Amino acid sequence: MKRGRPNLRNLLVPSILEILSDKTARSINSIKSELSRRLNRNFSWNTVQKYLNELVEAGKIEAIVTPHSKKEGKEGIVVYKKKE
Repeated sequence: MKRGRPNLRNLLVPSILEILSDKTARSINSIKSELSRRLNRNFSWNTVQKYLNELVEAGKIEAIVTPHSKKEGKEGIVVYKKKE
């Protein structure tokens, strides 16, 4: 029998993939708020970003960098979408 607190990765990663399965690109903030609503628990923006970066490196989701809305040549927000 396993002891101790369950790993947060086992809770968040499947939930993130389920949230991103609806074919729309989402920002970290919208994913964070949806996770908090579904799992009835508050998560840090940095925690969600960490697991999103792991999923991007694993090739399960893709990060899309949008151009900045006011400054030319700068990057805007990053949105995430599940790879097909």
